[in-house]
Amino acid sequence: MPEAAFTVGVEEEFYVVDAESLELRSAVRGVLGSARRALGDQVHPELLDPQIEAETQVCDTLDEVRSELTRLRRKLADAAATTGARLLASGTHPFSTWQHQGVTPQARYRQLAEDYRQLAREQLVCACHVHVGVPDPDEAVRIMDRTRPWLAVLLALCANSPFWEGEDTGYAGFRTLVFDRWPTTGTPLPLGSRRVFDAVLADLLATGVIRDAGALYWDVRPSARYPTLEFRVADVCPSVEEAVMLAGLVRSLVRTASAELRADEPFHHPGPEVVRAARWQASRHGLDGSLIDLVDPVGPRPVPAAELVERLLGRLRADLTAAGEWDDVATLVRRQLVQGSGARRQRATAEGGGIAAAAEHLLVP
Repeated sequence: MPEAAFTVGVEEEFYVVDAESLELRSAVRGVLGSARRALGDQVHPELLDPQIEAETQVCDTLDEVRSELTRLRRKLADAAATTGARLLASGTHPFSTWQHQGVTPQARYRQLAEDYRQLAREQLVCACHVHVGVPDPDEAVRIMDRTRPWLAVLLALCANSPFWEGEDTGYAGFRTLVFDRWPTTGTPLPLGSRRVFDAVLADLLATGVIRDAGALYWDVRPSARYPTLEFRVADVCPSVEEAVMLAGLVRSLVRTASAELRADEPFHHPGPEVVRAARWQASRHGLDGSLIDLVDPVGPRPVPAAELVERLLGRLRADLTAAGEWDDVATLVRRQLVQGSGARRQRATAEGGGIAAAAEHLLVP
């Protein structure tokens, strides 16, 4: 994972499914061992047994991110195939249920299951996390503050979880709603400094509701393991190219916020109520409705999703151009606006061929 300023790394969570039925099956008792022999400590189990996570090496360029994600997905898919399994890339499984899944037999996961009970049993969701290297702890928190108005746009672009236990939820990103029941999720308030962040974390630890910093499940947080900002708002992406798009946008947001801080540019922090509303709106509609503009000087207002996405691109254009990434990222974002988020494509596939077809559409090749 990243250590230097503005390096980038990506973590992807996947479901392990039976190659024939596409129902969930154990990762720990099959795929994990084979995957670790191929990829070492780049592969990890997750809270629930049918889940597996892969993390890239530290990357300097988006081409490196693309190459790493392609390699990891291919190696994981090969490992799964040796056990008669496949990998499925979705924020929620289209039809399998949580009732038949077990907790991964590791001490940390058993403790989470003991502490959070039903929440842990139903935590059958998969995300994509992007780490950006920010070695200065104080700067990391101040950058985090400035990214808050744009997190919902990232969520909308990558919404990929419309189904839950075989039913259409009516949401583009239902993973967010499942995850939000935990006590330390959502978008943090502006904190201003690492000192304040540390005080908030200390207070939460003192309550006993969480046992360590790793249980701080905010949409963006200073990583508990690396000198990075970790963005956790997005569903796992159906394709490598969408994950590259997310990584490019996230890193550019961080670089842009860092430049604004150095220039001492003023910044208006939207209130927590409207940030929460914007986040819900993004999870409800994805790119297929309005999103809430949190940076309009007049105040928060609904705007067409494509308009706000283009505004985000406009905000990042100077940075992306200077980094030689504008053509790549802008092309991927505009392709996403045309084809829709993963949720739209899942629904379209299900309408034509049923829920099983939606699951097959999500298999990692």
